Amino acid sequence: MSKRLSRRSFLQDAATAAAAFSIVPRSVLGGEPAKAPPSEVFACGLIGAGSQAGEDLNSYIKHWGADFKLLAAADCHYDRLNNAKKRWGEQVELYTDWRRVVERKDVEVVSIATPPHWHALCCIAAAQAGKDILCEKPMTKFIAEGRAMVTAVKRYARVFQIGTSGRFGACKSPTSRQIHKIMRSGLLKNNCQGVFIQKGGFPVKRYCGLVNAVPQPTPKQLDWDMYCGPAPVRPYHPDRFGWNHRFYWDYEGGAMADFAQHYMDPFQWIYGKDDTSPVEVETLAAPAHPECCTPWAWAELKYADGLTLVLDGNEWGPRYDRKPQRQVDIKDLDAESQEKLKALPDPEPLLTFPEAVRQRKESGGHVEAAHRAITIAHLANISIRLGRKIKYDPVKEEAIGDAVANRLVYQPMREPWHV
Repeated sequence: MSKRLSRRSFLQDAATAAAAFSIVPRSVLGGEPAKAPPSEVFACGLIGAGSQAGEDLNSYIKHWGADFKLLAAADCHYDRLNNAKKRWGEQVELYTDWRRVVERKDVEVVSIATPPHWHALCCIAAAQAGKDILCEKPMTKFIAEGRAMVTAVKRYARVFQIGTSGRFGACKSPTSRQIHKIMRSGLLKNNCQGVFIQKGGFPVKRYCGLVNAVPQPTPKQLDWDMYCGPAPVRPYHPDRFGWNHRFYWDYEGGAMADFAQHYMDPFQWIYGKDDTSPVEVETLAAPAHPECCTPWAWAELKYADGLTLVLDGNEWGPRYDRKPQRQVDIKDLDAESQEKLKALPDPEPLLTFPEAVRQRKESGGHVEAAHRAITIAHLANISIRLGRKIKYDPVKEEAIGDAVANRLVYQPMREPWHV
């Protein structure tokens, strides 16, 4: 196990964190990649060895007919590291610095299972080092870092799969496939009357942080500086570590961020929104706390084409009652457009992670789609934290984007917003 790394030395060494190793998977060195045997073993490294550790390896490699061997694991909690050997075998090398996993030449796939405030740095470094990537949801904590992840994954031609897979089921549904065709065909123009409502499924009341937490001594087995990483260094409290990190803005974004990516993953595919985002967002929520996530009632998000998306918490405050749910249907097209739609080919099947690695193509839950899905949650949380409606304003692109970023201590966003 490597020695404890201080926050200062970590930052000083950040420039050399991601050595640009170009790793070519075995499956592309010969034979027929598309027909690689399902028993192929992927050499994997794990960043984050907590409760979600290994879930993506099982769900997106083993479940899809391949297999993996874990070679390395990193975590800032020493007990979790020791458990990693018990769980995956003595061959697993343990590190307290996740960069040691990324720089290993024998690791082909990196699985990121840290809290979201670390996801972007780990993902970008892994892409630069030539690794394919499995990443737990929510993908990011900020909008801007999601765009940086997209750029890195595409620049280094890596395969990325987010840790949620609802779209794989959605693309097999005849109804969902038809809606997808309608939305992607361009035949609907800018008059979409569809209203999609995700009612419930958000533990809004539970996912609220402690506003009066008393600082406590840091456990000896925890490297608190490494845990905080790019987030503000707060005094240690057990509620900020482990599962409950979800309740604090420093590390995640409450029930909205933790659950929305699950629901938005199939929504994005069905409604053809993997390359765009809402232009108007309005929410109803309790007054926001600067550090702790707070309750919210609902979020209404509108797209440029008229489509309305609603996230109804269904736990706190009044229920959403502005618009009834309305599914997009072929009857929304005129007769000529209906005939054109019938002539269009069906959408191509989504590739699983092993298939995508072998073929060097995008996985079904690829990085752009994942970024757009979690952006929905981020926009809703921005509205909640500001306590007001936000709206896209292309005329004031830079000024408005920076204004939102500065108010919320967010990095500048590529998407301009009027607040």
